[in-house]
Amino acid sequence: MEKLTIGTVQIDCNMENKEDNIQKVEKILDHYGPKTDILCFPELFTTGYHLEQIDQNKFYELAEEIPGPTVTRLSQKAKEYHTAIVGSIVEKDRDLQAVLYDTAFVINEKGEYVGKYRKAHLYPTEHQYFRSGSSFPIFKVFGIPVGVAICYDHAFLEQFRILALKGAQIIFIPSVIPKNYEYLLDLRTRARAQDNQVFTVASNRVGQEGGIIYCGRSKIVNPKGEIVSEGNDQESVVTGLIALGEIDSERKQEPVFRNRRPELYQLLSQTEANS
Repeated sequence: MEKLTIGTVQIDCNMENKEDNIQKVEKILDHYGPKTDILCFPELFTTGYHLEQIDQNKFYELAEEIPGPTVTRLSQKAKEYHTAIVGSIVEKDRDLQAVLYDTAFVINEKGEYVGKYRKAHLYPTEHQYFRSGSSFPIFKVFGIPVGVAICYDHAFLEQFRILALKGAQIIFIPSVIPKNYEYLLDLRTRARAQDNQVFTVASNRVGQEGGIIYCGRSKIVNPKGEIVSEGNDQESVVTGLIALGEIDSERKQEPVFRNRRPELYQLLSQTEANS
């Protein structure tokens, strides 16, 4: 497909009420599924995010394997509407059930689960809850290679370059960025798109959990770093039509990947540098 209609969803979540949150998502899919090719949901959209306010034992109860009940339910909607779905939930390790991950799943337009990405760069407060992921996989939806980064991952340009080198044309970013940090969401979503001449799609929470108010401002950004569509700080589904041909056009105009000098970047692979 040369053109796709993308929907990035910014919703408030009912903390710890998984069923309520999934039902809200299903209603969104019923309404927007027929109108979009891919829908992206925010980070930890089934449970809420305020880690300090969620009882740790409850967090383990809310976690699930991937694929599991949530992916199964949403896969039915994906198949019904021929809409691919990306979102992040709390994953319970299949073999070590006391180990949790902040994990994004990808369901293709046929309703098939195609894989998951475990958040690699945990924000400092997340380390006591989650284990880090260790790979940057590529997924196919509509035959198009896509990647995923989760919230704080967008601070690490190396991850986005790796995804682009692996062929990702769209990189989805489920997030929970609070107010007063809008500048990080705005700048990094645009910079990572322009750096790599790809489309980025940020899906950020709205609403409030305890003293945290989430800023929304979900957005779709083109390979020039220009905003295609953008939300405000209220619940909404931000949609935009993207033309994948813009990737090649931008890369021909400025051949960043042809002009790379990886032999000069060896310091990036030295884990002790500036540690």
